[in-house]
Amino acid sequence: MTDPLGLINGAGGTGLPVSRPGGETSGPQPDFGAVLKAEMARVNELQEAAQIAAEDFAAGRRDDIESVLFAARKADTAFKMLLQVRNKVLEAYEEVKQLRI
Repeated sequence: MTDPLGLINGAGGTGLPVSRPGGETSGPQPDFGAVLKAEMARVNELQEAAQIAAEDFAAGRRDDIESVLFAARKADTAFKMLLQVRNKVLEAYEEVKQLRI
């Protein structure tokens, strides 16, 4: 199974720093917002590809239902992962909001 957002296996090509023993990091350290926007764009691309595959199948331009189902499942999984990231960010925000200074 592949990681549609590229966040499970190390850096995954997202430009995130890779931690090394001793706490050292290497590579650029992008802004969290930039990474999130890039992943949102990737999820949108997957959803558009699934929609096109379904439309092509319905119009008869494609006859392999497996690829249509695979594209839909991949887009659904990516969306669910993005939704969980959003939920975790909102939980962290609520927790920080509750902190007393």
